[in-house]
Amino acid sequence: MAVDAARSEEGFTPAVATRVMVAACRAAGLDDRGAELIRLGENALFRLASAPVIVRVARGEEWLRTARNEVAVSRWLSEEGFPAARIIEDLEQPLLVEGHPVTFWHLIEEGGRRATYGELGGILRDLHSLTLPAGLELPSFDPFGKQELRLDRAVIPEDDRVFLRKRWRELRDKFEELRFETPKGPVHGDAHVQNLMVDDRDQVILIDFEAFCFDHPEWDLMVTAVEHHSLGWQTDEQYAEFVGAYGRDLYDWHGYETLRGLQEFGMTTWLMQNVQEDERTAAEYRRRIAGLRDDDGPRDWRPW
Repeated sequence: MAVDAARSEEGFTPAVATRVMVAACRAAGLDDRGAELIRLGENALFRLASAPVIVRVARGEEWLRTARNEVAVSRWLSEEGFPAARIIEDLEQPLLVEGHPVTFWHLIEEGGRRATYGELGGILRDLHSLTLPAGLELPSFDPFGKQELRLDRAVIPEDDRVFLRKRWRELRDKFEELRFETPKGPVHGDAHVQNLMVDDRDQVILIDFEAFCFDHPEWDLMVTAVEHHSLGWQTDEQYAEFVGAYGRDLYDWHGYETLRGLQEFGMTTWLMQNVQEDERTAAEYRRRIAGLRDDDGPRDWRPW
């Protein structure tokens, strides 16, 4: 469903995202007064004050198919009884407002703790054991799908852009040589522990289906493996809990280094989209691009 409005040429700023959210809420019959912007990243997330609803605004119309997939995946996981984020069922969605896909989700009331890495390993194991239903067609995992748009639009030094385009081509060549030995199945596509929430009943819930796809499970395992082995973001004990719950350490696989390169590249280009927002973001981007330029150097990147 599209809402008629002038297409914005201002970039994806908090002001633009807020304007889109307001128009989408009014089209859906929801009260936008007092809505709070809680995150601006790949999407803008707003929490409504008037109802237990999260409004998700995507960056542009090129993400419309992705938004449709998210809605379909949420409906399927709900039918499976899988602990996952739920869309608002009685609304037609996604809406398309000023060229921005908008979706509406039930608010997850958070409990008093964060999910553990053991719980992440367990929920991925359970997800990968599911069988997609007939009629739910999902794309393959594409580590390059958003990179060209990001490189075109990001406000970064030109020498960084040249370097990143060269690295992008090198990674594509390595990806073409990658051989998997596992069967394909449902894959979350961005399986870090921050995409788990623990609700007020202490249930661990999987969120954020933007990269959900039908592919090899290694794509989900690479996130935590790289965060541990390359970036040192988990203790040995935390990572052991993850591996123990899932049953596999991706570090032992011959394709780990290729996936490491893809993961670190994606983490850098994701962050560079918002370098104009504040100096803290810009400083972390500089830290990450410096790391990419030195493959063998230590990574002092910070979680974001």
